[in-house]
Amino acid sequence: MKKIALATAFTLAASTAFAGGAPEVVVPEVKAVTTSSSAGGLVVPLLLLLVLAAAASN
Repeated sequence: MKKIALATAFTLAASTAFAGGAPEVVVPEVKAVTTSSSAGGLVVPLLLLLVLAAAASN
């Protein structure tokens, strides 16, 4: 009888210990840092100039 009571006590203690479940893992968010080069705004006008020069040569 004592073994059954002891087993019941351990079962109740274990069930209340795990009642909350596993803790939720929080992963910190990593933000990407973008850097712009100084020549970034120069590419489009140069391409436009090359297209206009090619069209003018025909």
